[in-house]
Amino acid sequence: PAPSGTSTWWWALLAAFGGGLILNLMPCVFPILAIKVLSLAESSHQQRHRALSAWAYGVAVVVSFAALGGLLLGLRSAGEAIGWGFQLQSPGMLVGLSLLFVLITLNLAGAFEMGHLLPSGLAGVQLRHPVVDSAWSGILAVAVASPCTAPFMGASLGLAVTLPTAQALAIFVALGAGMATPMVLAGLIPGALSWLPKPGAWMQTLRQVMAFPMAMTVVWLVWVLTQIQGADAMAALLLVVLALVFALWTWKRFSHSWVWRALGALALGASMAWGLPVMTHAPTPTSSAAESSADSAAVWQAWSPEREAAELAAGRAVFVDYTAAWCLTCQVNESQVLNQADVMQAFREGGWVLLKADWTRPDPRITASLAKLGRNGIPTYAVLKPGREPVVLAEILTRAQVLDALAR
Repeated sequence: PAPSGTSTWWWALLAAFGGGLILNLMPCVFPILAIKVLSLAESSHQQRHRALSAWAYGVAVVVSFAALGGLLLGLRSAGEAIGWGFQLQSPGMLVGLSLLFVLITLNLAGAFEMGHLLPSGLAGVQLRHPVVDSAWSGILAVAVASPCTAPFMGASLGLAVTLPTAQALAIFVALGAGMATPMVLAGLIPGALSWLPKPGAWMQTLRQVMAFPMAMTVVWLVWVLTQIQGADAMAALLLVVLALVFALWTWKRFSHSWVWRALGALALGASMAWGLPVMTHAPTPTSSAAESSADSAAVWQAWSPEREAAELAAGRAVFVDYTAAWCLTCQVNESQVLNQADVMQAFREGGWVLLKADWTRPDPRITASLAKLGRNGIPTYAVLKPGREPVVLAEILTRAQVLDALAR
């Protein structure tokens, strides 16, 4: 929909800021934020350093969101039918993030220190400028949070792609500012972390504990890649991960043997050369996530604009679930709300046609359909009845909300 005026834009900015705040509660972001809190706690006795780290984190988050939004707007203006979260529709991005988070997991677990892998010059820069770590954690937080659409974000992102570039980028900046605000305030306000124990051995233990949720992020990314590219891609990625671990082991264990280090690098290079084409090739139709989904052949049917129009023309009510394998909120909503017995019973009693618009891979038709609803990201849930305006439900579903919408 076209913006109704300046007030609409200001409300969109406020909603984006609120959505950014809520992004901090997303489970995939928690490990990154926990690491950042540990970093602030370690420097609790140095208020100036803590403030600099907080600002570095905040600036990195805002700039990353603005860059991601600018890329989205640029690609759309070039004719690409994409929406928020488009980066996780790319197998290459999934592979890169998986390998990055494997490295972070091993680093948190104490398997190696990043400084040992960097050239001495770069390691020295990192030691002299520790705020680089804070900026890096901000970039990582955006990388794992950006596919999510928190409450209040949906309408703002949908509006952003209809606005002039400057106004649209302001919405992405507000989103980043909302996400960065809690951590920036924790670093700037003296005593904000006073509830934490004094720095000590507990921090090393907690750092190692954080390796496990980080590993769960890797599991999620591998599962998403499998949904998009199939089992062969999963096997190729796991082989590359094995080679990466072997290379790290040779680098640490045989620090004075170039032969072993060369062997580790050769194993990693060979696995990447073989695995990357397998992981990024165009999948065959039989490996399609939509076709392999067990529930799409049972209750939920594959969405298409033609199918939606035909059902409405026949006088039937339609419920459309815009979802994707890489959307954690979508998976939780489906398992905890949409597929619960009482909700499914209400669907059956009302004669609802259940359609699933799978956006795991890029689909211009889904992008266009979301735009008609004033949305540009998922999860999105549309309640459609013949002769009525569509009703779009909240991003975080409850059973009461869905049952109420079905009964109207």
